[in-house]
Amino acid sequence: MATRLPEAPKVGMVSLGCPKNLVDSERILTKLRSDGYAMSADYAGADVVLVNTCGFLDSAKEESLEAIGEAISENGRVIVTGCMGQEAEVIRARFPNVLAVTGAHQYEQVVDAVREHSPMPPNAFLNLVPESGLKLTPRHYSYLKISEGCNHRCAFCIIPSIRGDLVSRRPDAILREAEKLVESGTKELLVISQDTSAYGVDIRKEPRMWKGHEVVPHMTDLARELGKIAPWVRLHYVYPYPHVDQVIPLMAEGLMLPYLDIPFQHASPKVLRTMRRPANEAKVLERLKNWREICPDITIRSSFVVGFPGETEEDFQYLLDWLDEAQLDRVGAFRFEPVEGAAANDLPGAVPEEVKEERYARVMEKTAAISAAKLQAKIGRTLEVIIDEVGDEGATGRSQSDAPEIDGEVFLRDAGHLKQGDIVKVEIEDADDHDLYGVPL
Repeated sequence: MATRLPEAPKVGMVSLGCPKNLVDSERILTKLRSDGYAMSADYAGADVVLVNTCGFLDSAKEESLEAIGEAISENGRVIVTGCMGQEAEVIRARFPNVLAVTGAHQYEQVVDAVREHSPMPPNAFLNLVPESGLKLTPRHYSYLKISEGCNHRCAFCIIPSIRGDLVSRRPDAILREAEKLVESGTKELLVISQDTSAYGVDIRKEPRMWKGHEVVPHMTDLARELGKIAPWVRLHYVYPYPHVDQVIPLMAEGLMLPYLDIPFQHASPKVLRTMRRPANEAKVLERLKNWREICPDITIRSSFVVGFPGETEEDFQYLLDWLDEAQLDRVGAFRFEPVEGAAANDLPGAVPEEVKEERYARVMEKTAAISAAKLQAKIGRTLEVIIDEVGDEGATGRSQSDAPEIDGEVFLRDAGHLKQGDIVKVEIEDADDHDLYGVPL
């Protein structure tokens, strides 16, 4: 007589915010799946819904509250986690019916809350999970978180109060996870943290054995080992400390993608001091020149804040002139937004909203022109492209200069024969301000 297995409870997930939050969501779902829970792609099919919130900006908090409200309206059984979980009283005041509220990277508490409110029927046959864990990104790329928290106290940021000081993962644990991801189909590893350059500062005297040799917990050593595991390795959230110079030769050798995501935030020395930014005395322009001499194809992505308290027109013009000289490849800009609990809220010299908008428009116009010129120079070149989507005739992918979701894309004709995750040679035929167009060779 056949044994009828009990039906596993289904969990839905809404994941908001940055890639670091996405990794947290993947870890939570992996643990729940290993316990036997099933996953639901919609509200209707879920026995409980998890909302992983973002609390970095007030606008992000409002988006998180709207997502919680939608989940309660559509399903009714909601557990809240993530950065905004630090403000449980705010969440419960607006949504008294939430089942539980936990803070950032509190995986065990989230899982315990699911177990409490949607218990798993005991059955050994239901405890199934892929060795690489569950992913919320396409199979061919994965975010790899190497640390939690941050030791800096930037005036506009509340991340340390949410996620605490820097806590680095063991290098052998990171490399083991990277190996499993690649074995399961990952072609591109995107290395993330709050401060990738600071990796290992807290455990610098604790090398670990990996494949018969010691690996020091340091960004350069970790990057070298990751480059031996995955075809593409991309570094994000890199502060320009002196030792970043040591990573550039690895890019020139092909061990790492020639790509650095460095959140400069501003260029004016006065504004940087007010922001309490680390490494604000670095001779950045000179170093950019040296990096390009070592690795001519290096792509530098960055983000900048306009309208920070005390930013004058002179400060802003300094930034525009700096961008002209720096010639960064990819740039994002943000209007300063007060965040509850941030030191910047108490600074004098608030910039009017209309001035913020005007400066934002000017910086985006400037950086779009730089981007367009750089992309025009790639016409006629042959570039490596990783394929993200394939249609009947064409495909969409990304060059080594493009991180998923935040940078440009490469649109391919005559590419219906390709598969997602393929890395192919592409002849570039055209370009616009942000994207490339070409044909696979």
